[in-house]
Amino acid sequence: MVGSKHTDTRQILQRGKLLRRVLKTDPVSEYLVYVPTTRAPDAHVLVSVHGLSHSSWHKQAEMLVPVCERHGIVLLAPGFNDQQYPDYQRLGRKGRGHRADLYLHRCLQELNTLTGANTTHLLFFGHSGGAQFVHRYLMAYPHRVESAVLSAPGWYTFPDPTLKFPYGIRSTSSLPGVIFNPEAYLKVPVTVLVGTEDTKQSKDLISTDRINEQQGLTRIERARNWVAAMQAQAKAHGMSPHVSIVELADTGHSLGDLRSEIAVIENVIHFGRSNDPFDASTGILN
Repeated sequence: MVGSKHTDTRQILQRGKLLRRVLKTDPVSEYLVYVPTTRAPDAHVLVSVHGLSHSSWHKQAEMLVPVCERHGIVLLAPGFNDQQYPDYQRLGRKGRGHRADLYLHRCLQELNTLTGANTTHLLFFGHSGGAQFVHRYLMAYPHRVESAVLSAPGWYTFPDPTLKFPYGIRSTSSLPGVIFNPEAYLKVPVTVLVGTEDTKQSKDLISTDRINEQQGLTRIERARNWVAAMQAQAKAHGMSPHVSIVELADTGHSLGDLRSEIAVIENVIHFGRSNDPFDASTGILN
């Protein structure tokens, strides 16, 4: 359920209800927020990033509300509309709409003002196009990310310093101020979820010779190759890999398919928050 579009910023946000808000500093941009009934003053924040279909914005947030309520986590779901953020999956490069990363920062600043929640060490979940945003955001701002779950991104930024972003991590003038530091982003625990049935060449899966040759033809191939590349880079830096993959049996690409696997997402969120070890090693979950 989505609540009132407008909430008086002078009042504490209503607990136990998913609210739709207009960003005070950008009245044409919106976000969803859920404050659990058990919230601590400095509660952690889970950022939910939707896929290309804007209708998934609400559905994905609603799916995560019970998780946030159980663990006392504040949920924030920025809305990336097509008009302002057509390139949000790649953080919003110059000449391609507004910067999606900076919009998220404005949402977080407002959320902190309204709730006092901990907006400096964030938990992330993104599905499809949202998972594209999440993995690129954590590579650009690793100091702000405590852990992340990527659900079936279409394609990835590989940890290759010879390739310019978004194909690799070489800086680009299209994202001023963004620098990718492997020794920082490789410390972030990341779990990639992908369905064993997510093998179709759908219309929203970008397929070019360049991407196909670098990453593979399907989401499951691309997920395996990216995880392997991240693990290899960690070992090359003398670090333990913190990126893993979980292949979900009998699961396709739709957001509804993941509803039955919410326990996997919840495990990652819980262990990421408590800093306990969580080994989501490569495997298939039934």
